[in-house]
Amino acid sequence: MMRKLFSLLAIVVLAGCAAPPLRGTGDLGLVIERASGQVSLVDTSQGKPYATVGGLGDLSHASVVYSRDGRYAYVFGRDGGLSKVDLLEARIVKRVLQSGNAIGGSISQDGRIVVAQNYKPGGIKAFDAETLELLSEVPAEYAPGSFSKVVGLADLSGNRFAYALFDGGEIWVSDFSDPRHPTTQRYPAGRQPYDGLVTPDGRHYLAGLFGEDGVALLDTWQPEKGTRWILNNYGRGEEKLPVFKMPHLRGWSMAQGNAYLPAIGRHEVLVVSGSNWQEVGRIAVKGQPVFVMARPDGRQVWVNFAFPDNGWVQVIDTLSGKVVHTLEPGKAILHMEFTPRGEQVWLSARDDNKVVIYDTATLAKVGEFAAQAPSGIFFTSRAQRTGF
Repeated sequence: MMRKLFSLLAIVVLAGCAAPPLRGTGDLGLVIERASGQVSLVDTSQGKPYATVGGLGDLSHASVVYSRDGRYAYVFGRDGGLSKVDLLEARIVKRVLQSGNAIGGSISQDGRIVVAQNYKPGGIKAFDAETLELLSEVPAEYAPGSFSKVVGLADLSGNRFAYALFDGGEIWVSDFSDPRHPTTQRYPAGRQPYDGLVTPDGRHYLAGLFGEDGVALLDTWQPEKGTRWILNNYGRGEEKLPVFKMPHLRGWSMAQGNAYLPAIGRHEVLVVSGSNWQEVGRIAVKGQPVFVMARPDGRQVWVNFAFPDNGWVQVIDTLSGKVVHTLEPGKAILHMEFTPRGEQVWLSARDDNKVVIYDTATLAKVGEFAAQAPSGIFFTSRAQRTGF
């Protein structure tokens, strides 16, 4: 009898040892390793990975959103894969191939709906965040028999989503209040909107235009007023310089009441008033900017660049409006992410196969770790932010 009791106790102890350690989710995140189809799960306080999860398909243009509690990451792969990853148990909960070619997605205000945007067949699809059951889809049929690639998907209040149709030249807003029967409103955007973003308060949706200079803006609080065009000189400009990499509008930042955005085909960061959307300044930088990212408190803006200057990063002080530091963190800096309160910034150095970590106060490197061709870095603090 005692031997059986001892055996049962041993089983219980061993089972407890095998369980993942207790941890919160607000301190976690993941790093996309684009060459291997896996992600590194990271702890921002420890400054290092604690697990890897593979089997995520083509991650060459992957993006991530989080559940409200930060436990689950929804990874959108280029191959149309949508994967739900448990950060605490370090495993894939479920994975579906939902399209032929996709470049991202979003999650609803209430956290119950995950929406993927697709190049092929063109349109958006809504999934139950718990089960990944397909709830509905909105084909991007902008004219009879003509379907558009969808870009710039962003969440809005009221379980709505705004997105742009690259081929259709329109901004659509779909309301998923009834997730199985969405309704959609259409607005003109201009020629070839290539990306979009929503301001941190969720009010304004902006779509950058590839086919012409300028930006289309929609006031999502007053959509009945339609779109208006702003920043008529924003684009490749009169000199038509070669564009080595289109900047990501999700890399725009709001700080000190202004928007900081990458000039297309120019070695400049544009400063735009957040109240009237008029340009108020330009800051000369080392190369063609791709991401222009503000520290959470808005005091600094960090800038990375397209090839051939993608080994450099510059820091802009928003009080002086000047570049105050130039760093060379590694080869091919693809992405930057600030820790939730901004004391550190993590940078992916793809061609060095590592992630480097900088202290934003001293601008000193404080850590690094190996990763296979890292690209996107996504912390769970995004779960509480509109448009992320």
